[in-house]
Amino acid sequence: MSSGKQRERQMLESIYSMIALVFILVTCIELCDAATVVDVYRLIQYDISGAPLGSRFATLNHHAGSLHLPPGVDLSRTVVIIPVHELNITLVKEFIAQRKPLGGLLFLLPQMLNFENRDPTSESKYQIHEKKLIKNVLVELERVLIYANIPYPVYFAFEDDDIDAVLADVKRNDASGQPATATTGSYKLVVSGPEPKRIASPTITNIQGWLPGLKADGDLNQLPTIAIVASYDTIGTAPALSVGSDSNGSGIVALLEIARLFSLLYSNPKTRGRYNLLFGLTSGGPYNYNGTHKWLRSFDQRLRESIDYAICLNSIGSWDNKLWIHVSKPPENAFIKQIFEGFSTVAEELGIEVGLKHKKINISNPRVAWEHEQFSRLRVTAATLTELSAPPELLESTGGLSDSRHFVNEDAIVRSIKLVAESIARHVYGYQGKNIQIFADDTSLAVNAPYIRSWLDILSQTPRVAPFLSKNDPFVMALKKELQAHTHEVNVQHEVLDEMFTIYDLTKAKLNIYQVASVTFDLLLLLVLGSYLITLFTFLVITTRGLDDLISLFRRPPSRKVKAV
Repeated sequence: MSSGKQRERQMLESIYSMIALVFILVTCIELCDAATVVDVYRLIQYDISGAPLGSRFATLNHHAGSLHLPPGVDLSRTVVIIPVHELNITLVKEFIAQRKPLGGLLFLLPQMLNFENRDPTSESKYQIHEKKLIKNVLVELERVLIYANIPYPVYFAFEDDDIDAVLADVKRNDASGQPATATTGSYKLVVSGPEPKRIASPTITNIQGWLPGLKADGDLNQLPTIAIVASYDTIGTAPALSVGSDSNGSGIVALLEIARLFSLLYSNPKTRGRYNLLFGLTSGGPYNYNGTHKWLRSFDQRLRESIDYAICLNSIGSWDNKLWIHVSKPPENAFIKQIFEGFSTVAEELGIEVGLKHKKINISNPRVAWEHEQFSRLRVTAATLTELSAPPELLESTGGLSDSRHFVNEDAIVRSIKLVAESIARHVYGYQGKNIQIFADDTSLAVNAPYIRSWLDILSQTPRVAPFLSKNDPFVMALKKELQAHTHEVNVQHEVLDEMFTIYDLTKAKLNIYQVASVTFDLLLLLVLGSYLITLFTFLVITTRGLDDLISLFRRPPSRKVKAV
């Protein structure tokens, strides 16, 4: 009796071992082979006055597709991969305008736009006309994406060998006319994690520094002030890539260099001017210059009234031979005429053309296109110097994908700095209309090109979206330290961004790309393995215990009758 139970127990152990083996094999079959893992950057998600815009989701778990899919195919479970150099902007507009169901979009950017890439060959393979074409395509793409409410994830990634190989396989599969599904097999794109959350009470930080002018003995009047201002933060289609080399990295670099140049003059009482110079690095530029508004509101009336004029620097690094001075007061205004004539005289000497654009402000309209308009609303004379001939739309020219180091002209920034510094210096020292070069080349007061280049490199590698910059962010602290090196009484002002703008987190993620076999193949393989295991099990039982034991496993046990008492 004990030997029978032992044989039965051995038989059950064999069955359990076989079942466990089957489960292990099934699990192995359904696992995917990881093809590659890449960094991806999510399309901005934000609200304006409660209206949802941008990409509203972050998680992905769909098959990969390409633009080679036949028309009419269901793409609700497909992530369409689109290299920028193959971009069909009309098709993207159709996807968004018609709200076609999509699993997601993945745009592949050229490596030359990757600020983390130190390979110089990534840029050299592009001709000048190719760079301009890429920039124009990106500008058009951003205009389509940033103002739309997109109900699926949209990501950006940089081209590399791994993802190019994946895309080539996807294209071959799509060219056959069969979309990627669970039954056909393909690549699967997975981004996991929580859903995005709004950033509560984001902080914006303004930094200011002074170069006090020289007062005459016994003079109790307050000296007039000239303000040089530049907004330093950015925002773009992909916040994690928003470095804004030109807008407004060029303005920041120019302000720091102008502060350095005048600090050399003001450090000596003999060459210190009878004007105070106020330098302001403001935040909240993309949000109607909200930081500038709050910075100016913090001034007392006496200080505001002492400002002779303010010059705001914005996007001065990608122009050929013409800059624009934008003003809110009429060109006939005596102060505006004085500013424009001073700049025009210096510009002519430098071989630069300067134009004047007047745009009257509407106090009832919350939209602020230029930084100087915040000064004008407080009746302070101000102007914006820029390469842009027309006011940008909201969140346009604020550091998008196309605004990278490769599209900035260092010579243009140097000439812009010379124009501003020389014009202000002649105003301060009363040299208007005189051909006197204060910041001449090959002197101790010459513009420092290596200094400009080093700061431009730093800014071109630093995304500066205000809601993601903390009060003690290393970049903010670096700006403060640099301004302290050239000016006095440097202080930092922290404010809360107006509630009109709401920004969401999760701007960067890891994309896992899996190569998956089709379900049909999985089922066929499982059937073959199952048949093999059953045959093997039958053979082992017959050879070790005999045919009768095998038959007894599948025989119904006899029913037991209960005897009546």
